[in-house]
Amino acid sequence: MSAELGFSGSVARRFQDNALTPLLALTALLMGLFAVAVTPREEEPQIDVTLANVFVPFPGATTIEVENLVAIPMEQVLAEIDGVKHVYSVSRPGMGVLTVQFKVGEPRTEALVRLYNAIYSNQDWQPQGVGILPPLVKPKGIDDVPIVTATLWTDDADRGTYDLLSVAHALEAEIKRIAGTRDVYTIGGAENIVHVELDPQRVAGFGMTVEDLRYALSTSNVVSQAGTLLSNNVEIPVQAGTFLSNEEDVAGLVVGLFEGRPVYLADVAEVYAGADAPEQYTWFASGPSGHETGLDDVSHAPAVTMAIAKKPGTNATRIANAVSDRFAQLKETVIPEGVNVTITRNYGQTANDKATKLIQKLVFATISVILLAWYALGWREAIIVGTAVIITLAATLFASWAWGFTINRVSLFALIFAIGILVDDAIVVVENIHRHRSFRPGTIGEVIPHAVDEVGGPTILATFTVIAALLPMAFVTGLMGPYMSPIPINASTGMLISLAIALVLTPWLSHRLLAKAPVHHGSEEQHQSALHRLFERVMRPFLGGDSGKRARTWLYGGLSAVIVLALILVMAQLVVLKMLPFDNKSEFQVIVDMPEGTAVEETARVLDELAEVIETIPEVTDYQVYAGTAAPINFNGLVRQYYLRSGGNVGDIQVNLVDKHARDRSSHEIARDVREQLAPAALRNNASVKVVEVPPGPPVISPIVAEIYGPDEQTRRAVAEKMTTAFEQASG
Repeated sequence: MSAELGFSGSVARRFQDNALTPLLALTALLMGLFAVAVTPREEEPQIDVTLANVFVPFPGATTIEVENLVAIPMEQVLAEIDGVKHVYSVSRPGMGVLTVQFKVGEPRTEALVRLYNAIYSNQDWQPQGVGILPPLVKPKGIDDVPIVTATLWTDDADRGTYDLLSVAHALEAEIKRIAGTRDVYTIGGAENIVHVELDPQRVAGFGMTVEDLRYALSTSNVVSQAGTLLSNNVEIPVQAGTFLSNEEDVAGLVVGLFEGRPVYLADVAEVYAGADAPEQYTWFASGPSGHETGLDDVSHAPAVTMAIAKKPGTNATRIANAVSDRFAQLKETVIPEGVNVTITRNYGQTANDKATKLIQKLVFATISVILLAWYALGWREAIIVGTAVIITLAATLFASWAWGFTINRVSLFALIFAIGILVDDAIVVVENIHRHRSFRPGTIGEVIPHAVDEVGGPTILATFTVIAALLPMAFVTGLMGPYMSPIPINASTGMLISLAIALVLTPWLSHRLLAKAPVHHGSEEQHQSALHRLFERVMRPFLGGDSGKRARTWLYGGLSAVIVLALILVMAQLVVLKMLPFDNKSEFQVIVDMPEGTAVEETARVLDELAEVIETIPEVTDYQVYAGTAAPINFNGLVRQYYLRSGGNVGDIQVNLVDKHARDRSSHEIARDVREQLAPAALRNNASVKVVEVPPGPPVISPIVAEIYGPDEQTRRAVAEKMTTAFEQASG
């Protein structure tokens, strides 16, 4: 009999009554449970998005000098690095900033090694003796995006951002003790410094000048190792000088001599410790839906924001929960009474919520398939199909973990997308075994190999056809390819696993469950189901020879008309084509750019005016305002380099919305409404205001980017102004 069987039938015959088959199935199930337990849960897929900023100080140089002596020569050096996609530069007075963007998928460590090697092995590009300082390299990647942000705010009139920053610095040390945290930093607040306010009369009275004091201060805060002393055959290290550690040390500095006695700094100046002059302002306020998150009416409360990032490959959900628990534990100890902590970002929770929601949909889809098999074939066949689906999903999850994927919305969507085709192999095999038992004589062990062999070839061909259709998506370049790669890879892997289970496990289950099932022998026509008869009634008119020609003509004409109608909908823009649909997030940002040279106080005033509009949006729970600095970045801000935004003319408003289940409008509808309401205030204040949503997929620098080349700066600027006017006048 085995000589008559092909590959599929031979495999089925060997495994249909083999003791190893249930062990293999159990192993696959346990591997899947292991993968669910250990695979990190994240908001976004873990992809290599490596970029680095190179800061080259050039004190005293103009913008043109920085461009010609720093930016242009260094661009040429950095562009030669293997794997670099783009090199951008910004020239400022006294500073050149170059951005090196590597191709997506370039391993981070190897890319940074090449970058450092190129910079430090080509130091000869710098003109000697002009004052260009050594470059500073700051790499960035997807794990630099904070997964948790906590805003410390107070409604105590006696406290300000200076006090909040002191509390935040104490909390940083506590949060860094949590395993898996990577970078913990605080945005906002005034740093603690020692103020030295000179008294001109006292300085002149001691016969001193400001230059004498500057020299004394610069030479005092110095420590050097002065060698060793030998005493009683023991070497004693000698340290000369001390560092200044507080205001008393500064006040006690000897800055000169007058009439044979020392002059201390406190004799000629007022020395005290306190907050630095504000260069940035941050505050916190609640919105109309603040009560949904337990916030009372909070208005313009001084605030600072702590940002916590995680290490690569760690579980965002676990770390975020640990951070939230740690903040709760530190109340009334490190966090004093009167200081409130609000978690304003928790990507661990959102990742877990999305994963849980998608897993529920996965379970629903699996149950639906089982119920359909029960209705069409019977309860025994439904058990076989359901078991095959569960084992397939478990093995696919393990393969996904082994490949390096995390549990995120894209990888889980891949399984939901694929479940409709993962069950095909098992259903085809079970249905054919069910059919063969009705007309083929013999034991179940004799029927199964022939039934599997009959459909094995087409099943294998169909499996590889689906893989051939899906797999090319894994080779898409840019951010979209690696971002969406879990879909083709997980789906293709699942197809291969489902084929193996259909040829190995499904015959074994059929051998056990169908052996004692009642059999109605006879011709195939005698045992046609109601579903089969419905299929015959609907499709038979199209399958006849000349008799079906008229029906087929109407079918082809109808399909052609539907295709034409679909094209008309697109051309008339009644249906808008997009790469991905809008996501319904619970946050968005308002990015504000004032004219160059605007004072931070004026920027704060404009942000306050814009915030008054935000407070009228009913879905807003809270918002944080950052004047003179940037809000904590997200994935979108990483690619657009919002973390470089600083200075008196920039500001952000981070807006948080109530959960999507508690509102009727989507975040896109809300953002569009806010954009229209903010436009008049932006126009009045000559401000560039952008409402930035979190994209549903991989972000880009901007939807449209125009690069302008020209022989000189004046020409480029003139063309840029024309392009800006054209963009502003464009509809949409």
